[in-house]
Amino acid sequence: MLSSAIRNLSRRSFSTSKSLAAPQQLTVRDALNAAMDEEMEKDEKVFILGEEVAQYDGAYKVSRGLWKKYGDKRVIDTPITEMGFAGIAVGAAMAGLRPICEFMTFNFAMQAIDQVINSAAKTFYMSAGVVNVPIVFRGPNGAAAGVGAQHSQCFGAWYAHCPGLKVISPYDSEDAKGLLKAAIRDPDPVVFLENEMLYGVGYPVSDQVLDKNFVLPIGKAKIQRPGKHITIVAHSKAVEIALTAANELAGKGIECEIINLRSLRPLDSDTIFQSVQKTHHLVTIEQGWPSCGIGSEICARLMEHETFFHLDAPVWRVTGADVPMPYAKTLEAAALPQPHDVVNAVNKVLGVK
Repeated sequence: MLSSAIRNLSRRSFSTSKSLAAPQQLTVRDALNAAMDEEMEKDEKVFILGEEVAQYDGAYKVSRGLWKKYGDKRVIDTPITEMGFAGIAVGAAMAGLRPICEFMTFNFAMQAIDQVINSAAKTFYMSAGVVNVPIVFRGPNGAAAGVGAQHSQCFGAWYAHCPGLKVISPYDSEDAKGLLKAAIRDPDPVVFLENEMLYGVGYPVSDQVLDKNFVLPIGKAKIQRPGKHITIVAHSKAVEIALTAANELAGKGIECEIINLRSLRPLDSDTIFQSVQKTHHLVTIEQGWPSCGIGSEICARLMEHETFFHLDAPVWRVTGADVPMPYAKTLEAAALPQPHDVVNAVNKVLGVK
């Protein structure tokens, strides 16, 4: 009797029905790695240079395995001299190659900002369209955790200010892969602002995203979550903050439309305008400082467009605090926008008490 029960239990343990496959997960780190790998395989003019990108597999392991696959000539370790290797990369782009110049953090790109702006961004214009500079400057941007004032700045508004550059600020794995591939193929300089805190986060992706031909258009935002009561515009990690706040607000019957900007320059004003004309309310979120920020630019464009007349309340900005980033953990959290800040902003704009 016992042996019969065991046999029946064993049979029940094995299901012959087809189970529904779980969505495929891809980390932002692996998405970026795949984008570079696929473009290097496709075009031998593409190469990577930067600090620790080769033998160490990258400071954040984004270039993992590429040195072993492509060798010293296409994955190049550089000395700690951002001005130097950024200049080499710009010169290589002018000569017809397609460099991917990695900054260990965009805070260090301040050492090379002359090369990024004066050498890369302006050359196509100053050469009357004769000299293209197909280069990607990429690396982590904005606040990480516990790295202090000198390593926690968001450079989105800095670079978006400059004509001649395209500026991309991806959120999830789909953004990272599709937009980095587009950046590498672009004939002009692209500043690609990643977020260190998102590298290890896995996001569900479709088979289309995993395909080698998957590319996203630069300059086109994404409706990350549809809604009807208020529009929330964000980029990079601020999209995560917006989604968290939206989930909380949904419990109170407030449906937020979340726009993931993806590109900061060119900025997809049309998607923002269309959403605001539907919801009649707008909140912007960014981790950078408030003065002359991306939110400020969106406010100005809205004022200068007929969409202004569709607003039922003033636009509200949620930003980082207007101070250098504190080192203390509690103060660091207070200096960055949190979901409760977004909830409070939405309540104020909608007049909810």
